[in-house]
Amino acid sequence: MGLFDKLFGEFVDVIEWLEKSGDTMVYRFERYGNEIKYGAKLTVRESQVAILVNEGRAADFFEPGLYELKTSNMPIMTTLESWPHGFESPFKAEVYFFNMHRFVDLKWGTKNPIMLRDKEFGAVRLRAFGSYCVRINDPLTFIKEITGTKGHFSTADISDQLRNLILSRFASILGESNIPVLDLAGNYDDLSEYLTTRISPEFMEYGLEITKLLVENISLPPAVEEALDKRTSMGVIGNLKDYSEFQAAEAMKAAAENPSGGASEGIGMGMGFAMANKMGQTFATPQAATATPPPIPAHAQFFVAINGQQSGPFDLATLESKITAAAINRRTLVWNQSLVEWTKAGEVPELAHLFRLAPPPLPDNKGN
Repeated sequence: MGLFDKLFGEFVDVIEWLEKSGDTMVYRFERYGNEIKYGAKLTVRESQVAILVNEGRAADFFEPGLYELKTSNMPIMTTLESWPHGFESPFKAEVYFFNMHRFVDLKWGTKNPIMLRDKEFGAVRLRAFGSYCVRINDPLTFIKEITGTKGHFSTADISDQLRNLILSRFASILGESNIPVLDLAGNYDDLSEYLTTRISPEFMEYGLEITKLLVENISLPPAVEEALDKRTSMGVIGNLKDYSEFQAAEAMKAAAENPSGGASEGIGMGMGFAMANKMGQTFATPQAATATPPPIPAHAQFFVAINGQQSGPFDLATLESKITAAAINRRTLVWNQSLVEWTKAGEVPELAHLFRLAPPPLPDNKGN
């Protein structure tokens, strides 16, 4: 290498960042003494932006592209520095790279159960977890509010704060929704969308944008889930009488198949007698039921207001004959125990069909 090449290498610099970890949000380009050569090449790749910070202040902002750091393309930096006339000197500044792609599959979940009052189960405790995606929306706000002077900033450095923010808003939304516990699974999408809308402004205060938030599971404590499983099992079993008889038959079969000596034979005989007695009661029950039929249901009866006097009660057959004889019409007041007050016969559902063959009332011709 010649002397000219050596001197050229001292003054030409390459500034770039190849992110490898996948979770780094901000990276400060390290240079000895923060000294950057005049005319250095700055490479900003897709999904990145870069900010030059001079003496603690953001000096210039660079979007994806290749830049040669000179006074001609650093207008803000030029106003901050006093460049010696006729000499292109190195300058001291810090370069921060921001990763602008989405950081996906970040997890959130409850540390402690959320206490709620459910209409069906009363006071319950719920746990929930899910995932969310976030990206840097405003690099300047992010570096001022979150990063500060830290040279390397990853999702792990802010995930706890974001998780606490999500959980706080999720607990409030869940309490306000009044959704029954058994219906929560059918409302995961609505809860996710509403929670995203609710917390987006608070993420923006950090220079971040939450692009998606998912509620993946809401669960009850294990003891409550076990009790709920038993309740569900009872519903599946249905008739407990039939189920107990089935269990007794299965136990008798198992005892008969177990060759364990006289003790088991005695138990099997006892279960056999009990089963025979139970079967006898089962077969006897239908016969007893058929011997005494249930009483014939009584037909509805109504009191009727005829000529200003209470009459009745009359059954439906009698009322039908009176309607045919025009003694009762649709406007006649009737009453029975199913009615709160005296009601026009034509407005009672049980009597309305009796007026199908009766002519309607004559029109009022006084106005003609």
